[in-house]
Amino acid sequence: MSNKIPVSVIIPAKNEEANLPACLASLQQADEIFVVDSQSTDKSAEIATSYGAKVVQFHFNGRWPKKKNWSLENLPFRNEWILIVDCDERITPELWDEIAVSIQNDQQSDQQSQFDGFYLNRRVFFMGKWIRHGGKYPDWNLRLFKHKLGRYENLNTEEIRNTGDNEVHEHVILPGKVGYLKNDMLHEDFRDLFHWLERHNRYSNWEARVYYNILTGKDDDGTIGASLFGDAVQRKRFLKKIWVRLPFKPLLRFILFYIIQRGFLDGKAGYIYGRLLSQYEYQIGVKLYELRSCNGQLNTAKKPTKTAPKFQQQEAETAI
Repeated sequence: MSNKIPVSVIIPAKNEEANLPACLASLQQADEIFVVDSQSTDKSAEIATSYGAKVVQFHFNGRWPKKKNWSLENLPFRNEWILIVDCDERITPELWDEIAVSIQNDQQSDQQSQFDGFYLNRRVFFMGKWIRHGGKYPDWNLRLFKHKLGRYENLNTEEIRNTGDNEVHEHVILPGKVGYLKNDMLHEDFRDLFHWLERHNRYSNWEARVYYNILTGKDDDGTIGASLFGDAVQRKRFLKKIWVRLPFKPLLRFILFYIIQRGFLDGKAGYIYGRLLSQYEYQIGVKLYELRSCNGQLNTAKKPTKTAPKFQQQEAETAI
C-alpha cells in the first residue's frame, strides 16, 4: 500500500535549476508531480525527471489561457485534489500532514460539510530573513483545491507584452466551500537580486495594466471581485481600487511597508525590501503613464489630427 498522499502537484517552471531541487524534495509525499516547463534552456527538465516528476512542455500562444489554467484544463490528473506550488516554494512535513488529514476528513465527511479548496499561508524569505512584517504575513493563497472546480481569473492583461506566460497575481475562482490550513508553506528564491529585479520588471508591466483597467472602469466579470466585506484577497482588491488613485504612491508604499506596517522590525532585509517595493511602485506608475499617454510605446505620444489648424499642430509639436 502506497504512503503517498492522493494529491497531484503542478509546478510551473522556466530555467529554475537553482530552486527546483529543494522544491521537488519537499514534494515527495505527493502521489503525482507535474513540472509544466516553458522550454527551459538549463537543467530544469533533467532535475525534475530525476525527482520522479512528469515534465510537460507548455507553448504559450501569447494570449489566454496562461500556464496554470492550461494545466488545469489539459493535464491527465489521477487525483481529485491538486496542489499548485511555485519553484521557489516548499511544502513542510507539518503542512503535508495537515493536507493529508484535511483531504481524508473531506472524503469521510457528509456532503454539506465538505470543503472544495484550502488557502495556504506563505512565509516569504528575503536575503535569508523571514519578512514577517510590512503586510507580507499572513499571505493567503488558494493553492489546494479540487481540479474540476477551480480556475484562475482573467484580469484582461494578456495583450501587454513581457509579462510572462504564467499566472502570478491572478487568483483562483472556486465556486464552493473553502477552508484555511494552519501550517505555512515557505517561499524562498535561491537566485540573486538580479532575478528579483528582472521578475518585478515583468510584474510591473502586468500591474500597470491592472491599474489602467481599474481607472477606466473595466468590468470585474470573470474575476474574484473586490469587496470590503469579502475574504482577504477580495479586501485587498477593494483597497487597491482606492490605492491606484492616490498621489505619491512610491513614497506611500515605503511608509506603509516600513513604518505603518512595521517592516523595520525585519532589520536590514526589511529596509532593502521596502526600498525595492517603492522602486517597484514607481515602475508601475511610469509604465501606466506610458500606457495611457503613448499607447504603451515609448516616444509615441499622441499626434495632432490632420484637420487641426496649422498653429495648433505647431503648438502640439513644440509640447512634445
